[in-house]
Amino acid sequence: MLRAVRGGLLFGLLGSAAMPALADYVTVISFGGANKEAQEVAFYKPFKEVTGNAVVHGSYNGDLAKLKRMVEISHVSWDVVEVEAPELARGCEAGLFMKLDPKTLGNTADLVPGAIQPCGVGIFVWTTLLAYNQNKLQGTPSSWADFWDTKKFPGKRGLRWGAKYSLEFALMADGVAPRDVYKVLSTNDGVDRAFRKLDELKPNINWWKSGQDPVRDLADGSVVMSSAYNGRIAAAQAEQKGFRMVWAGGIYDFDFWALPSGVFKKELAEQFVNFAGQPQQQKAFAENISYGPTNRKAVELLAPDVAANLPTAPQNIANAVGMDVAFWAEHGDALEKRFQAWAKR
Repeated sequence: MLRAVRGGLLFGLLGSAAMPALADYVTVISFGGANKEAQEVAFYKPFKEVTGNAVVHGSYNGDLAKLKRMVEISHVSWDVVEVEAPELARGCEAGLFMKLDPKTLGNTADLVPGAIQPCGVGIFVWTTLLAYNQNKLQGTPSSWADFWDTKKFPGKRGLRWGAKYSLEFALMADGVAPRDVYKVLSTNDGVDRAFRKLDELKPNINWWKSGQDPVRDLADGSVVMSSAYNGRIAAAQAEQKGFRMVWAGGIYDFDFWALPSGVFKKELAEQFVNFAGQPQQQKAFAENISYGPTNRKAVELLAPDVAANLPTAPQNIANAVGMDVAFWAEHGDALEKRFQAWAKR
């Protein structure tokens, strides 16, 4: 009875205060850090205020091994998971995530192209790009070729651990145009070329796994440049006045909400996902971290100076690379295994 009542709370009725007796909670797993803080302001607290249902948050680094174990033993404690596009595609194919019913997602016509996937709905658009601290570096890098140029810009570099992103950046550093990256990477010669380019930089790489790592390393001078999430760098610029971002050659992608297979609180999870996609919630999120809304109506609500610093701004996306989800869904496992073997050498 209780679940039926909660499941019937449509978002046209969200203005009504939930009765205390109906209060429940939904467990949401995300990537933490500044992203989590923005989600708390834009999604978690308003969701409780409107529905009476709390959000219990947990953080992870994107590794789906724990979720896989939970699904295999039919004991899933996560209700909603934030996941990157390639992992969403692979997890959907492997049966880790439920197929979503578009009817539970509100007005899908308001969402940007690519935001609706069989097992996920887009939360925001983000870019992994070249970042540096002008106070710790002589000169102004403007490309991945500069990132690889240790003579012109001596010092350590930060790259996210893994084949994904590293291989694309290596090819651009080797002269491949952003529009041709996946065309080249789809060939054996292209993959070999990317790993050879990584060989050149390997002694100077500090690998990072958490989105906060590049912020810390750029601030303390552990690295002179790093790949980084645009939202993390933008959030840190208030305190780190020397932080700069190079949008050209960045890789933009969606983060998605997904519901694990066997989720216990399915109706409540769907309610949360729907709520987080509303224009006002999307606007609030973009105002707290520089990631682009997936709801087009939210973009219309943003101040021009805020919109100009998002990955979706025309000047920022002009020379960027769209993450090729199909490529990583097909080749990701093999390339990550090769990367692990390469890294150990």
